[in-house]
Amino acid sequence: MRLPELEAILADINRIILGKKRPIRLALACLLARGHLLIEDLPGVGKTTLAHVLARVLGLDFQRIQFTSDMLPADILGISIFDRESGAFHFHPGPIFTQVVLADEINRATPKAQSALLEAMEERQVTAEGKTRALPRPFFVIATQNPTHQIGTFPLPESQLDRFLLKIELGYPDPAAERELLAGADRQQMVADLAARIAPQRLMELQEQTRAVHASPALIDYVQALATHTRSSPRWQAGLSPRACLALLAVARAWALLDGREHVLPEDVQSVLPGVVAHRLRPLDDTARTDADAVAAALIEAVPLP
Repeated sequence: MRLPELEAILADINRIILGKKRPIRLALACLLARGHLLIEDLPGVGKTTLAHVLARVLGLDFQRIQFTSDMLPADILGISIFDRESGAFHFHPGPIFTQVVLADEINRATPKAQSALLEAMEERQVTAEGKTRALPRPFFVIATQNPTHQIGTFPLPESQLDRFLLKIELGYPDPAAERELLAGADRQQMVADLAARIAPQRLMELQEQTRAVHASPALIDYVQALATHTRSSPRWQAGLSPRACLALLAVARAWALLDGREHVLPEDVQSVLPGVVAHRLRPLDDTARTDADAVAAALIEAVPLP
């Protein structure tokens, strides 16, 4: 079951973001699974460019919000302004009313501003000034953040981190990819020249197709076993929640679909495990740094395959 349109999307993104095939595939899997994406890395490695490219090739409306320490929730959600002619207040929607929101450097903003995204990410709606308003469909938040040890950052609380289906890192390109980047065309111009590969309606159809990918009872047992191990392990403050299990299964289904399969394999779960679980598990020693691949490798080793 090949899906040439998805192959074309991946090819377009890989032409611009060089040498990062795995993170790019994870990012596309996240959107196919109806999830929100968190990209954490150093400035200048292509986080913002990746968000732009995803929106372009998927044919989605796009807004960028630059998070700063003085930002208020109204800067994200919108505000009512009094109109003298009509003698009434009219609501002016904020930048969140679009299909793809790039929350750039989200951890530069205070927790109060960060919390403005919670309802939108969970329920695809926002409540502003006592009225609930639906957001466009499809709706995604792609957030970038600088490493939390950098000056001027406010770590995202667990409730916010849990709303992100996946967290990925891009890292530095390898020497060959970096040389191609330096010698090649301007990336901003390449993004501007990109054409949409699919329409939003087709993307929602692919999301439904992703949900229909079969997960066997043995596969679900494996996901449960992974979660149970984290809950009983002395390494973590708390184990994986049921929402995390649902997230793991959803991304594994998308990963299988990108491989052209209608069923999930344990290898799909293992492939997406680092991006799903690492930001949801906090070590007992708060000062310890968690490496996503190391966390996943330890879980895979501890929990036998079904």
